[in-house]
Amino acid sequence: QVQLVESGGGLVQAGGSLRLSCAASGRTLSSYTMGWFRQAPGKEREFVAAKRPSGLTTYADSVKGRFSITRDNAKNTAYLQMNSLKPEDTAIYYCAANIGGNFGEFDYWGQGTQVTVSS
Repeated sequence: QVQLVESGGGLVQAGGSLRLSCAASGRTLSSYTMGWFRQAPGKEREFVAAKRPSGLTTYADSVKGRFSITRDNAKNTAYLQMNSLKPEDTAIYYCAANIGGNFGEFDYWGQGTQVTVSS
């Protein structure tokens, strides 16, 4: 069993930056794909970014060039650096882990952290 806990959310003005963290316990994450998703009010949850154990990454078009996913296997933690934030980035952000190490379904989810971007 893997427990994921997100932190780092908050209120920021448009154009600002935030870094989200996802700390894992229970299992080492080094062989898992780590991902970030978000859900805005009244909308479906959507994919944001993912990083495979190999380092291969993929991003949603809406965040390419602005967000960066990284991981520190020694700390069992994944990060999402968010720059040039826009009001439309406002959402609850969730981290997730895929035990297969691929870009398929995610098996474990955190509780989420709120990100609010003011205009």
